[in-house]
Amino acid sequence: MTRVESYIAGVPAIQSTGLQLDRDYEFKIVVKGRIPGRHHIHPMLNVKSAGPLPGPGEWIEVTGNFDDYRQPIQTLDGTVIPNLEDWGLGVVFGWHGLWFVIGLAWLLWWLRRPLLIPRYLALRAGREDALITRHDRVAAVGPLVTVIVLVAGGFYWAEARYPNTIPLQAGRVRVEPLPIRAPMVDVKVKQARYDVPGRAMRITLEVTNNCSKAVQLGEFTSANLRFVKPAVRAAVANVDPSYPKELLPESGLQVEPRAPLDPGETRTVKFVAADVAWEIERLTSLMRDPDSSFGGLLFFYDSDGSRHIVNVFGTIIPTFVR
Repeated sequence: MTRVESYIAGVPAIQSTGLQLDRDYEFKIVVKGRIPGRHHIHPMLNVKSAGPLPGPGEWIEVTGNFDDYRQPIQTLDGTVIPNLEDWGLGVVFGWHGLWFVIGLAWLLWWLRRPLLIPRYLALRAGREDALITRHDRVAAVGPLVTVIVLVAGGFYWAEARYPNTIPLQAGRVRVEPLPIRAPMVDVKVKQARYDVPGRAMRITLEVTNNCSKAVQLGEFTSANLRFVKPAVRAAVANVDPSYPKELLPESGLQVEPRAPLDPGETRTVKFVAADVAWEIERLTSLMRDPDSSFGGLLFFYDSDGSRHIVNVFGTIIPTFVR
């Protein structure tokens, strides 16, 4: 894919921005198919001091012929580039080839004579003056002058050929989050443990139902893994049939107690998300971290099938004995 445009809350995501923790943002990415085939892609957000955070994956089918791919653009001064894919490659290859030839010639100059053992013996014998000859000094001046001339000449050539240049963007743009909605389901983490032998995450929550209808926990999502409670039909219906089966554990989500929470009720809820996928997807590095934590999304469903999303995070302790 070639990314054509990207937006956060309707603002072009060209520059860096700051996002507020625990707030919602809309994002939009416009891509153009480049290589035909069926590809699994994820939107990605690069976070300072944290690295890339991948979003939900989607399967996208790209049709057509790769030879027909073009990415034409028009610059601010009116210059039309027929295809950004191969624009300026000749200049790039030319400069790389020139520097390669100069470097190779310099290496061959020194490789033409005996190297390690004879030079070591000359040093042991006190013959340092014989290691670098007059011809070597003359040969060194030539490449030195050539490099200086090429660098200076290349600079003036680029200035003449491309008089209008724009430096790399270093500014920041402000993006407003979506309005805050009162949480319909309030969740507090009371205990979180990762059962290493059972490959299971065991979480104890204190859940308060602020809705006017009864709700029940139907899904827990962490990274790309989705643990869905089979008994909650609305949760099962919310799963896209094309979602990768290896990221949808068959064991589902085990919740205790099973009864829905009545309006205004506060209850301790325990759930278990167990599957070998924790190991396969390499999500268990917490076992070797001094400060272990977890994060994910909880999906609650009311009697009408409406979904209420709550983010959950906290400290988690790995246990090696059941």
